[in-house]
Amino acid sequence: MSIPRPPQPAKLITGLFMKDKTLLPPVAEALCGEFGPADLVSAWLPFDYTGYYETEMGTPLFRRMLSFRTLIEQDALPDIKHFTNALEKNYSDAGRRRINIDPGYMILSRFVLATGKNFAHRIYVGRGIYADLTLIYAKGGFQPLPWTYPDYSDQPMTAYLAQVRKRYVNDLDTA
Repeated sequence: MSIPRPPQPAKLITGLFMKDKTLLPPVAEALCGEFGPADLVSAWLPFDYTGYYETEMGTPLFRRMLSFRTLIEQDALPDIKHFTNALEKNYSDAGRRRINIDPGYMILSRFVLATGKNFAHRIYVGRGIYADLTLIYAKGGFQPLPWTYPDYSDQPMTAYLAQVRKRYVNDLDTA
């Protein structure tokens, strides 16, 4: 018989992409106001893997990643996704998003993104939100899965996530 135990706290990470880089400071400030200080911010990462967002947001698109110092409960993911959706809407223009915010979390074994879109590999976690198992950590690094978006399996992203994981390990040791 399995014995239910509380899950370990997770490291909150948000991916933000936009055409207008001037949106980053106010959006990051709003995120930090809600979730606490950011502890690791990525460099501008390439975002040219798909044309999916071009019609809505234009080109070129730029991505920044933020991780947050305060660990979260894994079951907070639906509330976090609803907050980031509201923030996207707040910065929209004529019904078109100017920024996309992808919240997710990391634990030692995996990186998970929140989405409102159902698919076979996504697990419903409440309030209309699904958890997308995006990467697993095995053999000393992050490993993509057949459905992992190309930008999340690319070396600049996995290098950033490896830095976040080191910080997370330290966070767990000091908690």
